[in-house]
Amino acid sequence: MNVDRSTFDDVMVPNYNPAKMVPVRGEGSRVWDQDGAEYIDFAGGIAVNALGHCHPELVKALNEQGSKLWHLSNVFTNEPAMRLASKLTSATFADRVYFANSGAEANEAALKLARRWALDEHGEQKNQIIAFNRGFHGRTFFTVTVGGQAAYSDGFGPKPGAVEHCDYNDLAAFEAMISDKTCAVMMEPLQGEGGIIPPDADFVRGVRELCDKHNALLIFDEVQSGVGRTGHLYAYMGLGVTPDILTTAKSLGGGFPVGAMLTTTDIAQHLKPGTHGSTYGGNPLACAIAERVLDIVNTPEVLEGVLNKEALFREHLEQINAKYKVFSEVRGKGMLLGCALNDDYEGRAKEFMAAATEENLMCLVAGANVIRFAPSLVIPDEDIKEGLARFERAVAKIANA
Repeated sequence: MNVDRSTFDDVMVPNYNPAKMVPVRGEGSRVWDQDGAEYIDFAGGIAVNALGHCHPELVKALNEQGSKLWHLSNVFTNEPAMRLASKLTSATFADRVYFANSGAEANEAALKLARRWALDEHGEQKNQIIAFNRGFHGRTFFTVTVGGQAAYSDGFGPKPGAVEHCDYNDLAAFEAMISDKTCAVMMEPLQGEGGIIPPDADFVRGVRELCDKHNALLIFDEVQSGVGRTGHLYAYMGLGVTPDILTTAKSLGGGFPVGAMLTTTDIAQHLKPGTHGSTYGGNPLACAIAERVLDIVNTPEVLEGVLNKEALFREHLEQINAKYKVFSEVRGKGMLLGCALNDDYEGRAKEFMAAATEENLMCLVAGANVIRFAPSLVIPDEDIKEGLARFERAVAKIANA
């Protein structure tokens, strides 16, 4: 059966508007479309393809597990899930792991756990959840309500209650909002969809201290920032602040759908049998691949390489901006970077993304004013330089128009 981009418009629900080209093959940080045109991938499947496309070690893990056991459901456990959970707890603050299929599902589990913990330990009056404006935590009705972007949550009827938002990096506003009725605070330790916004050191420490003061759980959504993306295995490790619950997905599977919620033994005990579950979560195929991703990423070679590659990106982006003066700043950490447009180009991030695609470079946006790069953690330096040369041509087209 022959299909092309027009087929999408005929058969798919119109909630997406994908690019005109249709990728058919990938290797490392390069992708080829139906016409054989080659692209450099700075998008990484939205910070998912942590080791690029078709990494040989992941292909090997997929093939090996694919010939053994695909799915059981959680009526039974399986070896890959237990191995992956053991490695995650060994590498982090956590003692217990719950597996899901996505970041949204991991966040849903975290929020339900927090509410159940508060109910069991403190009573039904302790139910407030605080999150931050411009945050993003997924597309389920609970997570999209907690996410601080009304454009994603409005228009679907009544929302889950007792969810409030304040501005990221505004500690005074947060202190005024939190109380003994707060059961949990959910935050990204580096805001992704909201514009690649890092937390101020005093802010993130203050949030932790106020959670302790009011006996509220701190949930770090590390769906986008986790698994080496910032040069640490998880971003919290570079902030000097430890959460009570952490969620992870995206890069964890290197392109295969998997998510996880990590927490302590004391908190985890509140999800007793029957309180929450997932048909596919923790299936052997996903866990075998994620285990291999973790083995590769959680090494000094890869994590230090991420910071070296960040420096290379920043060097070349500064050179581009010196010529064309389109960015107010380049922000972010590691292989999650955002080029914030200045006032002269406000609201035009999608134009830059489209121009980059025309130059055979795949990139992203993070809101209307930020061009986002989230490439493979092991992207070759040569691909970074060539990709940024293509990006410069895209910038020149818009700047010189």
